Amino acid sequence: MSALTLRVAVTAFTPLAGRIGHDIGYSTAVVGVFGMLPTAMFALGGLITPIISRRLGLEMTALVAMLMTGVGQVLRAIVPNTWELLAFSAFALAGMGIGNIVIPPLVKRYFSDRLAVLSSVYIVMVQLGTVFPALITVPMADAHGWRLSVGMWAALAFAAALPWIAVLRVRRQRALVDTTELASEASVLPSGATESGKVWRSPLAWGMAFMFGMTSLITYSLFTWMPTIFSDAGASASFGGSMVGIFALIGLVAALGAPVVVGRMANPFPVVIGCAVFFLIGFAGLLFAPMAAPLLWVLALGLGPSTFPMALTLINLRTRTGAGSASLSGFTQGVGYSVACLGPLVFGALHSMTGGWLAPFGFLVLAVVVLIVGGWVACKPQLLEDTWN
Repeated sequence: MSALTLRVAVTAFTPLAGRIGHDIGYSTAVVGVFGMLPTAMFALGGLITPIISRRLGLEMTALVAMLMTGVGQVLRAIVPNTWELLAFSAFALAGMGIGNIVIPPLVKRYFSDRLAVLSSVYIVMVQLGTVFPALITVPMADAHGWRLSVGMWAALAFAAALPWIAVLRVRRQRALVDTTELASEASVLPSGATESGKVWRSPLAWGMAFMFGMTSLITYSLFTWMPTIFSDAGASASFGGSMVGIFALIGLVAALGAPVVVGRMANPFPVVIGCAVFFLIGFAGLLFAPMAAPLLWVLALGLGPSTFPMALTLINLRTRTGAGSASLSGFTQGVGYSVACLGPLVFGALHSMTGGWLAPFGFLVLAVVVLIVGGWVACKPQLLEDTWN
C-alpha cells in the first residue's frame, strides 16, 4: 500500500499541467519547474531520511511519509495560486521521497529470506501507482474538474498510513513485554552515520547512483514532455495522457521480471545494454516520426527504464547488512535524484532554445551513455561493504 502511493502525485499532475496553468495562471516555463520538482524532492528524501529514521525508526518514518503525501495532495488541490500549488506539491513529493528510501530497508528487515519476491511486489505496486493516475486523470478532470482529479489520490496515502499505525502498536506492545527483544531489532539504522560516510568512497555506490539517476532523468523528462511532444505532432491532450499511462504500464513487465532476473544473474549488465537499446529506439521514433507508430515507440521507451527495478533490487543484493542497505538506498536515490531533477528542466530549456526536439533528445542520448557506464560498475558481483575501504 505504501509503494502504491509513491508516484501518484507525479502522473496525476503532468497530463493536466497545461489545463491547470491556464486556470490558475502560470506559463509553460513553469511546467519544467513542476517536472523537476519530483526528482528534487526525491533527492531531498535521500538526504534527510537517514537522519529522520535514526530518530524515529523505520516504521514511524514510513508513517510520517504517508501522512505527508496525503496532506500535501489534499492541500495542493484546493489552493488558488501557483506558488502554493508548488509548495504543497513539494510537500507531498517530499513524503514520497522519504517513502522511496525507507521501504527497501523495511523489505530487507522483514523479508530478508524473500528479497526478490517482495522486491517484485514493491516495484509492481510503484508501477501501478504510476499507471492508473495517468490513465484516469484526464477523463476525471473532464467530468469533475482538475481539483478533484488531482486531490482524490490522497485517499491512497491515508489508507497506506493505517497499517503502519498497526505495526507501531504491535511493536510498542512488544516493547512493554520484552524490551530486550525490541532492542535486538531496533527500528533505528545501526551504525548509520558511519556507513553513510563510508558509502561515498564506494565505486559500487557511485555506479548505482548514476545508473539510477540517469534512468530517473530520462523517465521524468518523458513523463513531463511526452504529452507536449505528441501534441506538437497533432495528437489530442487525452491521447498524450494515454501514452504516458501506457509508458508507465509497460514498466509493470520489468517490475515483475527484473528482480527475479537480477537475482539469478551474477552480473546483469547485459540487461542494462538491452535497456539502452530500447531507449534509443524510442527516442528515434518520437523524434523523427512520432505519429507513425506511437505505440511501438512508447513500448520501447517503457522497456528502457527496466534499470529502475534493477537498481532497487541491487540495493539489497549488493549489501551485507540492513544498515548497508539503508545507506546504499539513501545514497543511490539521493545522488541519483539530485542529478535527475535537471532532466525535465534541461529538456524543456533545450526545446525552448532551439524550437525543436533534436537537442533535447541528444541530451537524453548522452544520459543513456552515462547510464551504461554506471550500470557496468553497479552490476559487478560485489558487496558494498567490501568496496568502501
